[in-house]
Amino acid sequence: QVQLVESGGGLVQPGGSLRLSCAASGFSFSSYYMSWYRQVPGKERELVAVIASGGSRNYADSVKGRFAITRDNTRNTMYLQMNSLKPEDTAVYYCNARLYPASVRYDYWGQGIQVTVSS
Repeated sequence: QVQLVESGGGLVQPGGSLRLSCAASGFSFSSYYMSWYRQVPGKERELVAVIASGGSRNYADSVKGRFAITRDNTRNTMYLQMNSLKPEDTAVYYCNARLYPASVRYDYWGQGIQVTVSS
């Protein structure tokens, strides 16, 4: 069945870097828009970055210039390279896969992984 498994999170100091990975299985990965979301307690889950099946990318203003989303369709894996990390980047990061044909919606989520930016 469908699986999205995040990895690569952890504790990093401000200004440091981290790379998250999302390993996907059970669906046609290359057809889906893939996204990273993040959430902190008391706040709504927010979109961090999205990458289309063809590779076009968009980012939240708060991470532009610091984060880079990529995908490897041969490995069914999406990545989020996070540089110049700030304490406000601390959150649980979620991998999302989405495909909305005319008559059905496919929307899959990983379990999330903690990223903590602190000295």
